[in-house]
Amino acid sequence: MAHLGVERGYSEATLRAYGQDLLQFETHLLDRRKNPNKPGTHSRDDVRGYLAELHRRGVKRSSVARKLASLRGYYRFLIRRDIVKANPCAGVSNPRQDVRHPKVLNVDQALGLVDVSHEPDPRALRDMALVELLYGSGLRISEAVGLDLNDVDLGQGLARVVGKGRKQRLAPLTKASVERLRRYLLHRGAFSPIVQEQAFFLGLRGARLNRREANRIVAKLAAQAGIAQRISPHMLRHSFGTHMLQSGADLRSVQELLGHARLSTTQRYTHLDLARIVQVYDQSHPLAGKRDKQDRS
Repeated sequence: MAHLGVERGYSEATLRAYGQDLLQFETHLLDRRKNPNKPGTHSRDDVRGYLAELHRRGVKRSSVARKLASLRGYYRFLIRRDIVKANPCAGVSNPRQDVRHPKVLNVDQALGLVDVSHEPDPRALRDMALVELLYGSGLRISEAVGLDLNDVDLGQGLARVVGKGRKQRLAPLTKASVERLRRYLLHRGAFSPIVQEQAFFLGLRGARLNRREANRIVAKLAAQAGIAQRISPHMLRHSFGTHMLQSGADLRSVQELLGHARLSTTQRYTHLDLARIVQVYDQSHPLAGKRDKQDRS
């Protein structure tokens, strides 16, 4: 775990998830009277049995795939240190994943959310600056709350963001975001920052705003905007990517803006544009309606 945190730069949330995965596998081995402290004796059947148990318990396929990835990484770590000779995960296939598309807001909903409040009090200014940043720049919530004061250059309209694996990128800021961030900074002192606190966004106790509080802020503003569905900060990021592509941005550029390591991750957003094209076709093409009538007959 120290290797993942220090050398690989994994986030605290990822470290907790990987640690829990390994503890669950340890429990599985103990239940079958296998010694977890002798990894050289672990076999492919042990791994497959663990995955089968997860399937019986109804664990989501995506979670099973992550747990398998945790085990693969663990044994690779042991191989590099000559603790074991072979990886028992070799030859074990990932479970077939369900095709899931990210949930997004439509443009009207997104614009309604970022314009829901114009109150001048410090909390409202902070909250609106946060949602404008999440949607306007497509940041992860961890990236937004992780910003320090010297990471944001309002003059240049850029924010230096630390993403997954501690990879840095520059995120452009919209004009509206620059204005709202500047107005919030003028009132940042109202949160009574603790000594030497460099966090850009502050919570009510003067320390760095945490993810849980940020989630509540987004949910509260969504309710005020009259959005019935449950809204998460990550949905704003998905909406940013989708709306950029629908407006004509190329896939590679959106990949860079979102900080995706693989283009395939960004490609998840393209299906929504295709769905819109098909809808326009069905509504506009003179043969589309005839085709539907023929199909029903």
